[in-house]
Amino acid sequence: MNPVYKYFTKLTDSQTGKIDKLQELYSDWNQKINVISRKDMDNFYERHVLHSLAIAKFITFRPGSKIIDVGTGGGFPGIPLAIMFPEVSFTLIDSIGKKIKVVSAVAEALELKNVTALNGRSEQHKGQYDFVVSRAIAAMPTFVAQTRHLVSKQAKNAVGNGAICLKGGDLSAELKPFTKMLTVTALSQYYSEEFFKTKQLVHLAL
Repeated sequence: MNPVYKYFTKLTDSQTGKIDKLQELYSDWNQKINVISRKDMDNFYERHVLHSLAIAKFITFRPGSKIIDVGTGGGFPGIPLAIMFPEVSFTLIDSIGKKIKVVSAVAEALELKNVTALNGRSEQHKGQYDFVVSRAIAAMPTFVAQTRHLVSKQAKNAVGNGAICLKGGDLSAELKPFTKMLTVTALSQYYSEEFFKTKQLVHLAL
């Protein structure tokens, strides 16, 4: 059984159809442009799709929300989240052009009208978003310095606007500067698989 359906049981036919297509699309693109490590393709739905969707366990984005996925790589967490929240606008940005080529192709193949793929750097990007999301990129002080200007002051969700990052390992040093407005959630609260035992979700209100 696809592990996504173990934890997300109320998906529409459209959503399950798109999720079912993901592995084939990424396997095909991965042979041309390596965006996912070969060993991870064997656990694609667990380590990429389900991991990305931990954000959907933490927050249900309200329709009309705007999210930017910074350093999206091949499209994670942005693509799975865009499937999960079709009425939310997602901008996926990465400085590596060939990765954005894959993101654009996957979004087009899945007919994700709520995805915009951009080749660029977050520091130079202009725009206002409810949340900046990311998966395992820079340490939080660097990430916040590069993305704070993208966060809108107008909140419309139950959780305060800011950064939502999926990270692993010991975060105590990099989170030390952020004592206020910080929430750290162990992904083992959401998922039982071994892979998630050391994984965490960090929400920082900005």
